[in-house]
Amino acid sequence: MNDSEFGTVKLHLKEVMEERNLSLSKLSYRAEMQRTQLKHYYDGSIQRLDIAVLSRLCYALNCTLNDLLEYIPPNND
Repeated sequence: MNDSEFGTVKLHLKEVMEERNLSLSKLSYRAEMQRTQLKHYYDGSIQRLDIAVLSRLCYALNCTLNDLLEYIPPNND
């Protein structure tokens, strides 16, 4: 079985940032993260999520994990 058979997790960081009118630079300052690391979360190219990073993002954005993450079940046609 490959990972896609179990579904996928989608990050909504870009959408949350747009709702709050925050730039990558401003969020990197608030979350005390490197802009390059944050960019991977922003564009969805991150392969493994880090709980500490997610905690920082939730704190800096004043949101919950449900705002940032979405589980998309597999398409079992």
